[in-house]
Amino acid sequence: MVRERRDPEQRPSPEALLEAARREEGASGKLKIFVGAAPGVGKTYEMLQSAHAKRKAGIDVVVGFVETHGRAETEALVRGLEVVPRKRLDYRSQIVEEMDLDAVIARRPKIALVDELAHTNAAGSRHPKRYLDVEELLSHGIDVYTAVNIQHIESLNDVVAQITHVRVRETVPDSVFDRADAIELIDLTPDDLIQRLKEGKVYVPKQAERALEHYFSPGNLTALRELALRRTAERVDEQLLTHMQANAIAGPWAAGERILVCVSEDPRAASLVRYTKRLADRLHAAFTAISIETRRSLQLSDEERDRVADTLRLAEALGGEALTIPAVGRRIADDVINFAQGNNVTQIVIGKSTRSRWFELTRGSVVHDLVRSAGNISVHVIPGDELAIEPVPKSAIQTAARSEPFDARPYLKALGITALGLAAAVGIKPYFGIENVDLMFLTAVVAVAVRYGLWPSLLASIAASLAYNFFFLPPVYTFTITDPTNVAAFFFFMLIAFVVSNVAGRVRTQADTAIGRIRTTEQLYAFSRKLAGTATLDDVLWATAYQTALMLKVRVVLLLPEDGLLTVKSGYPPEDELDQADLAAANWAWSNDRTAGRGSDTLPGAKRLFLPMRTGRGPIGVIGIDDDRTGPLLTPDQRRLLDALVDQGALAIERVLLVEDMDRVKRTVESERLRSALLTSISHDLKTPLASVLGAASTMRDLAGALSDTEKRDLLATVIDESERLNRFIANLLDMTKLESGAIVPNTALHDLGEIVGSALRRAAKILTAHKVELVLAADLPMLQLDAVLFEQVLFNLLDNAAKYSRPDTTISIRSQRDRDHVVLQVADEGDGIPPDELESVFDKFYRAQKGDHVRPGTGLGLAISRGFVEAMRGTIAAANRNDRSGAVLTIRLPVPAQTHSLDTAA
Repeated sequence: MVRERRDPEQRPSPEALLEAARREEGASGKLKIFVGAAPGVGKTYEMLQSAHAKRKAGIDVVVGFVETHGRAETEALVRGLEVVPRKRLDYRSQIVEEMDLDAVIARRPKIALVDELAHTNAAGSRHPKRYLDVEELLSHGIDVYTAVNIQHIESLNDVVAQITHVRVRETVPDSVFDRADAIELIDLTPDDLIQRLKEGKVYVPKQAERALEHYFSPGNLTALRELALRRTAERVDEQLLTHMQANAIAGPWAAGERILVCVSEDPRAASLVRYTKRLADRLHAAFTAISIETRRSLQLSDEERDRVADTLRLAEALGGEALTIPAVGRRIADDVINFAQGNNVTQIVIGKSTRSRWFELTRGSVVHDLVRSAGNISVHVIPGDELAIEPVPKSAIQTAARSEPFDARPYLKALGITALGLAAAVGIKPYFGIENVDLMFLTAVVAVAVRYGLWPSLLASIAASLAYNFFFLPPVYTFTITDPTNVAAFFFFMLIAFVVSNVAGRVRTQADTAIGRIRTTEQLYAFSRKLAGTATLDDVLWATAYQTALMLKVRVVLLLPEDGLLTVKSGYPPEDELDQADLAAANWAWSNDRTAGRGSDTLPGAKRLFLPMRTGRGPIGVIGIDDDRTGPLLTPDQRRLLDALVDQGALAIERVLLVEDMDRVKRTVESERLRSALLTSISHDLKTPLASVLGAASTMRDLAGALSDTEKRDLLATVIDESERLNRFIANLLDMTKLESGAIVPNTALHDLGEIVGSALRRAAKILTAHKVELVLAADLPMLQLDAVLFEQVLFNLLDNAAKYSRPDTTISIRSQRDRDHVVLQVADEGDGIPPDELESVFDKFYRAQKGDHVRPGTGLGLAISRGFVEAMRGTIAAANRNDRSGAVLTIRLPVPAQTHSLDTAA
């Protein structure tokens, strides 16, 4: 990536210094990644060997998680290191092992080994991905050694899928790879890796045979090897550039090729960019196109300025970077060399000048200056004969000339200021003599140039020269000059007046241009900040339409695809409909990713001009503009400004759409998770009581004569108990469905809490038969605004949960007290408690904490329903662990009604 141009005095780059400071900061750990082209190249083995070397050097090293895959050599290396016990999780009725992140952090080693960086953690882990575990370890100052295969890098996922025809689902963001402090490539030739596979050192025999037939073909392995080498080389090259810029080292260091092409308004510039692209492809190097903006750039015609802009866009379209840099040095070559040295450029491409020898002698030659100043940088000077004048791909927009109506007032004011200068000259002549009269005229000329620009100042120069001759050079009051010395004085006065007016006029033009650019830059910056702060698509579209209309003084309409059709989404002023010609132009611009409509080459009869809004992923919408004028809508400068506005708006729209896509994916994943949990609940938790009922009923039918009365009563009790259990499961599912659909509306009234608690205890008596119940209710509790049916169900669910997760003969406590404007009700058990990281998760749908064999199964909906009911009655419910002993406590806080509170206060 090309960075900002380095200071010509070779001072360190601030960005590079900040990066170096971040890496040296002691608060954050250092990350070392062992990269391989494919499984089996020896990443884990090399990581463990490096760990042993560090351990011998006296550095504290532990194994956070290393997967040996049954390889004897790897297991032998692990045995020589301290291993942090893994965390065991219940995942889909199976026990899986994950890294115990808290244990590693508590151990605080200098280096932690964490294998398989792209691994997806099992449900119940703190982070969904292992690379997030690694980032947390780094944030605690722990250095991490980790390993990853190249196919897991996010940006290479599509490339790997195209090569191997296997889509890798577990990926690591490029930002994780790029922030690594060290990258070590573990390389193995395809033949050696295939031999290891055949020897059973990578996979078991049957799995190895399938791998050899598909993924581990020589062609695939060679392509993956090249990807690994290139991606590692890119990261190393970035580290080299950062080091050079942080230490103000003048390049180039030719460790890798970087090409720079110089772009001007020359018609052959497009061919020069294409030549650079071909050169970069041959050298497998990146290239950058730059245009140096000098005072002369302000004098370019509209056509020439468009050509420079189109050429820079061509460079970006060909995969390069394009930059416009303001001139700082006295010569253009100095600015080019400073940029090249600051960005480690090894080769510069420039076209041979076609200007005359006289022009080069008087104004200098950029090519000659560049060759003389290049030092170790190679300079390619491409002759004009090799560069055909090829057309630059344009945006097909006809631009309007920058024309302003003639205004005579500046010229009249220029003559007026010259007349004031004449009056002042006449006034000072008797005191200072004729020798100082010309200074008054020069002052008037400079004042006109600064205030009104070049042409009025030239008129003032002519008028001042004639007035100087007419009123002050003898014979006065005539334009005749008799004294030869006065002829010379008049000539030099006129020359100085013209030079001063020209210089002052150009300074004013440059100042006006700079002010205009500053104003535009400020508006674009404010626009970007506004877009960054918007979170919805409607806000982004409105901000884009409004800002475009404000800066270009046009009407704007924005269209986005919806159900396969292009639809108006926003506009300024608001516009909801387009005529047939405009709609046809908009659809053509969208379908062909090119400009259409008014002032373009396609469908120019439309009222509006339509441009596609595109990002790196392709077109995402269309913007249309129009105004009440006839002819082309935009000047060249306005067209470039429109490109900037459209690009920013397109990126913001893409960001919002990506966020919506991510939310949609998350909802889909959550829906699938709930669907899976529901199917599991139905297939297991509902099937179990049905099987019990069916078994008991079948026994009674088939063995009715052989059963005693006691056995019959036991079987009937089993049928009743399991039927009640099945009824609770179904009721929970129905209650959750009603909650999510919003069908439950509490029918609240003033109720005594003690009565509802008593009703819930009577209902739960059968569940609580094996437990002791301790009931402690405060005597001064006020009446509460409750739905008695819903709140009884809440208490029943809490009692059922407490009985389920505590052993028989333990005590379940129900306590209540008043806490200012709230009543607090607690249900506590004497079980094993709740893991601290699951205190909030217990209220999730279908969530069931890890439990032993003594725990009765359930749907995992009881606490979720309880929270929904309590919140519907404007209360809160939270889970915690007891302080006095083991066990969980569930606390409900209910507000005291305002009417009851006022009555209590009055009493």
